[in-house]
Amino acid sequence: MKYFKYKILIFFFLALAITGCTEQYAFKNTDFESALVVEGTITNEVKNQIIRVSQVYQLDETGPKFETGANLFVSDDQGNEYQFEQKDTVYASLTQFRAEPGRKYQLKIKTKEGKNYTSDEQTLTTETKIDNITATVENVSGQRGVQINVNSYDPTNTSKYYRYEYTETYKIVAPLWAPLMTSIKTFPAIPPDPANDFPGRPETEGILVSLRTVENKTCFSTKKSEDIILNNTNSSSEDRVHFPVRFISDQSYIISHRYSIFVKQFVQNLAAYTYYKTLKDLSTSGNVLSPKQPGFFYGNIKSVENPSEKVIGFFEVSSVSSERIYFNYADLFPNEPLPPYYESDCHIEAYDDCPGDLPCRRQILRSLIRTNTASLVSFNGFSLYSMVKAPCGDCTTFSSNIVPPFWID
Repeated sequence: MKYFKYKILIFFFLALAITGCTEQYAFKNTDFESALVVEGTITNEVKNQIIRVSQVYQLDETGPKFETGANLFVSDDQGNEYQFEQKDTVYASLTQFRAEPGRKYQLKIKTKEGKNYTSDEQTLTTETKIDNITATVENVSGQRGVQINVNSYDPTNTSKYYRYEYTETYKIVAPLWAPLMTSIKTFPAIPPDPANDFPGRPETEGILVSLRTVENKTCFSTKKSEDIILNNTNSSSEDRVHFPVRFISDQSYIISHRYSIFVKQFVQNLAAYTYYKTLKDLSTSGNVLSPKQPGFFYGNIKSVENPSEKVIGFFEVSSVSSERIYFNYADLFPNEPLPPYYESDCHIEAYDDCPGDLPCRRQILRSLIRTNTASLVSFNGFSLYSMVKAPCGDCTTFSSNIVPPFWID
């Protein structure tokens, strides 16, 4: 879950001030009210568990204010305590542990100002594994593409509520890559040598053409889901999931070669699902300054000293299952042309490295090389260079040439 989703929540503190307004209003942050934001999901995975704590932020700010210097720990009903420490912008447990079935867990926070917060007790939800993930060609809302579905089944019919996160990784191949590269080389001045009738030469610069030394034809990009993705099986007679977690247009460059998606399925209880469903509805409701004002909604975190204090967030104990799949574009769209590339304009243009007026374009060419905004396609061995926009010949301009450790071709 991304912190930016909580930005919408600062509007709720202003609900009374703007409800019923029909005139244009010059917004000011004079009534801004701070509130603690807590995001914590303890799972049945053996790992260093993560808790995020911050403060809400104002409209004119660029991001959350991370709550530093807090003391966090999770306790269970058998007297075990798991201490957390700050690492960058999160709090991570000092030791690896997993949530166990039947135990009750509670989060406790003490801020550096001495304020204490505690969560409701939570128990681990039903452990329901993903059976498989499928990728099929479908038409969705008039758009042809790849529908990625998650499939699972709980024979006990007790899971019911699900939240999903995914991380997608895809291979990128620069369509106009060439093994040669250009750079600007400076040649130092040579002093005069009267004895040999040499007048000297001032400092000059030229274009050096050399073999590439860094992999920049094939790259890999990785992105995480940012939306709140929820599903429930309340309307079904059995707890069977066939859920479309991701749709990708057949014109998206990210599936042009090889694509992988890693999906996590979290089983939630009703309270956690309701909290995230409310948050999702509010964050996608369009105009948050509309006459329909939801007001502030609470999670399950409360202040010990002041129970009426506004605290945003939820602490949940959720079972999680994960699965990864790969597919090639040719597997799903055999004999079809590849989707448009990341850079739509890959027109090759010739530049003559000579001084003077057109067709000479020395200054433009050298500026492109200095700023890495163009990539070499071919060179005639003298002064004519065929160039293309940098992303068309060098994928590292927008992606990474590091092969992910999990990648399988």
